Amino acid sequence: MTTPEKIRCDACPVMCYIAPGQTGACDRYANDAGRIIRTDPVVLLSKTLTEGGRIVPFAARDWNGDPFPTDTIVTGIGAGTTYPDYKPAPFIIASEVEGADMVTVVTEAIFSYCGVKVKIDTDRFLGPEGATVRAQGEAIGHVTTAEYGSQMLSLGGVHHLTGGEKAEGRVTCAALLALCNGEAVELTIDQGSHVTVQAGRAPIVDGRVENRMRVGCGSATIGMFADQWQGLVDEVVVVDDHITGVVSEHQAGKVLGWPDTGIKILGRRSTPGRYFRVSEPGLGWGGTSINDPLEILGPWNAKKGARAGLRLLMVSTTGEEFAYYILDETLTPQPKEIPDALMPSVKLIDENCEPSLCTVLFMGGAGGSLRAGVTQNPVRLTRSVQARQTRLTSGGAECYVWPGGGITFMVDVTLLPAGAFGYVPTPALVAPLEFTLPRAEYLALGGHAGAIKTLPDMLRDGGEYPTAARLIPQKAPLK
Repeated sequence: MTTPEKIRCDACPVMCYIAPGQTGACDRYANDAGRIIRTDPVVLLSKTLTEGGRIVPFAARDWNGDPFPTDTIVTGIGAGTTYPDYKPAPFIIASEVEGADMVTVVTEAIFSYCGVKVKIDTDRFLGPEGATVRAQGEAIGHVTTAEYGSQMLSLGGVHHLTGGEKAEGRVTCAALLALCNGEAVELTIDQGSHVTVQAGRAPIVDGRVENRMRVGCGSATIGMFADQWQGLVDEVVVVDDHITGVVSEHQAGKVLGWPDTGIKILGRRSTPGRYFRVSEPGLGWGGTSINDPLEILGPWNAKKGARAGLRLLMVSTTGEEFAYYILDETLTPQPKEIPDALMPSVKLIDENCEPSLCTVLFMGGAGGSLRAGVTQNPVRLTRSVQARQTRLTSGGAECYVWPGGGITFMVDVTLLPAGAFGYVPTPALVAPLEFTLPRAEYLALGGHAGAIKTLPDMLRDGGEYPTAARLIPQKAPLK
């Protein structure tokens, strides 16, 4: 009795030998009775379907030819790849859109030159700019800039995926894949915090779920709400690790005729009513390291308006922390219960804060031989994408294409269907791509005219690697 032979899969550079009934290292291709098949279905999108969609056979004998919705789009999800692209992309589909003859080139692109940009809505200190971000102890990225209520991380990239030790590459790839597919990933930041990140969900910083991002810096908060406080309190300090605001000194207070109070802030004064570095960043009030806001106050000056009985409100930029004081005879703030009349203004700060979320953008450079699967003259595709003549989407979701050389794009992973991203164990990520342009322009680029199929042709004949099709509603509206 002879043992069935393994066959070699050429869908990616790993070139696995796959035994009958088994899958390759990526779990995306299998040996089915001596032929390579794609294990995941091709995903077709439609705006006209009800939520939940339906299953439609692809390249199957029992497909009865029923028409698809007129807005059906073939995505790269489950399409397979022809990398390295010495041959046409898996599917090159002709269609008619509003009377215009169009072509969509569909593929799953293999990315070593890729990563994710993570936006975390929080004032909490995550770590110093440039600090290493780790998953399972391995370096997978770094902290970048803070952007007005949000902290940014840059994760992945070719140096972490392939430039370090094998463990670093494997962990980086696994973390990127999980983030892109909407799963939670636990990260630690050198000299900083432990953060749980999941696209579209609130971040968890050192075990604490972040509920809201700040309404603005301390100065901006003063500007928005100064008139809410007038007549109810004599001084307001909005504590913020970036710019702490003081209403009596602030331009907004001066416009309202707010009298001086003799307050002293222990920080670096910028413009009137705005103070930098009142504290180190941390997990306390307004993203500072303090838990007692009185720590940022110096002696009150009676010659400049301080007096016994002066009412002081201190509040954070989210309204989560607040305290009310009255100066005693020694001009020392004494804690008191906040008056009912002041609570609506504190709640208004809270109400104007947006929910804290994690945003994950996949970013990749679609260069190299990938373009040869689209056209025989690859640079023409680059120029066409840059000129917006070719529309680039990822799993049907709109992409932002960076200016400059190459096809460098970003896409919000929450706009793609679930499970849209895959991997190969080189290690590298696999992301769906679709290039759509008028048929005449496609042919002018040097496109693979002989490989163009209609949707019914595709359903009947399949691609290089037979699979199935799945039709689901379009999540992101087409433009």
